[in-house]
Amino acid sequence: MTGSLPLTLRIAGRRVVVVGGGHVATRRTLSLLEAGAAVVVISPEVSASLAASIARGEVEWVERTYVTGDLTGAWLVQTATDSPVDDLVARDAEAAQIWCLKGGDPEHATAWAPAVARVDDVLVAVSGGGDAGRATALRDGVAAALQAGELPMRHRTHHPDGFVALVGGGPGDPGLLTTRGRRLLAEADVVVVDRLAPHAVLAELDADVEVIDVGKMPDHHPVPQDEINALLIARAREGKVVVRLKGGDPYVFGRGGEELIACRDAGIPVEIVPGVTSAISVAAAAGIPVTHRGVARGFSVVTGHEDIATLPHDGDHTLVMLMGVKRLAQTCADLIASGHSATTPAAIVERGYSPTQRVTVATLDTLAATAAAAGVESPAITIIGDVVTLSPAWVGRT
Repeated sequence: MTGSLPLTLRIAGRRVVVVGGGHVATRRTLSLLEAGAAVVVISPEVSASLAASIARGEVEWVERTYVTGDLTGAWLVQTATDSPVDDLVARDAEAAQIWCLKGGDPEHATAWAPAVARVDDVLVAVSGGGDAGRATALRDGVAAALQAGELPMRHRTHHPDGFVALVGGGPGDPGLLTTRGRRLLAEADVVVVDRLAPHAVLAELDADVEVIDVGKMPDHHPVPQDEINALLIARAREGKVVVRLKGGDPYVFGRGGEELIACRDAGIPVEIVPGVTSAISVAAAAGIPVTHRGVARGFSVVTGHEDIATLPHDGDHTLVMLMGVKRLAQTCADLIASGHSATTPAAIVERGYSPTQRVTVATLDTLAATAAAAGVESPAITIIGDVVTLSPAWVGRT
């Protein structure tokens, strides 16, 4: 709109008059109530939604047609009768120097309500040049980009209190990182990252975001867990937004619980963002559902370091093992000794969801030798059970 100046009004506690009781009046009244305005509706009839707000005492209702003088004490007025009454209200508002939102007639209004969305502490307001549908579409696009972390959300001129977000990055493909996780990364001052986290998203960070790699390798932990905990706490106490980006889901053998407890014990606010766990998703990427009607009724997720002799022995209960490549021969021997059939179908999926993903299939008694011959390496998960026969890799097996 030419000759206009975009502003945000502090309307809480101030008298706002809405003339009309239909759809537009209802929608605008609800927005005004959300902003804390003292709303007066003037209309002989009102919608069911407005009637409910009136019954709860949230809105004052003048049950008649508008008359000159009804704007006394108002800071803002919304017309919404779609009748000549709107013109009368607009003239009275002009005479009283009260800003007027004129429903359906933006050219003769003195104020315009933009399409609004709030994403955390960011308020998005879009004017569509008098086209409400256009403004709404643009608003939704910007809000979606903010929610997905596609636009910068970091504070520049001031800073909120520091906090830690424990974010599950999924099995490695950046497309499987949640929108909430991406949004927090867009706000982060510090990112503490693991080896199996989706490192590709780090390229999207601002150049001044501190990235700290604390990745662990099998049997090699260069940064012990207590030091990682202390690092998260120290950076948050500096007033920084700290994102702990981990692979998979931090609460499935990811020590997310330990980091959560450490931060809470230190009085640091923590947000938990679960991730897509590799225990299920990587199996699915290989065409192996961990449960399947008529094939498997349940599953267990364990690490390759645990005593697995007590796990169910039947092929209709799927076993998913994480971090067990080095001990694979011993694990297979223990499972057979504890009652598993030696011919139970089994698979190892390396580097799930990456361009170099590889699936190796065998039976339980030959899995270790087959994996060794193929040069299988971590990161990988092992799936044992009848569901392995559903994988395309099993179909062509001789």
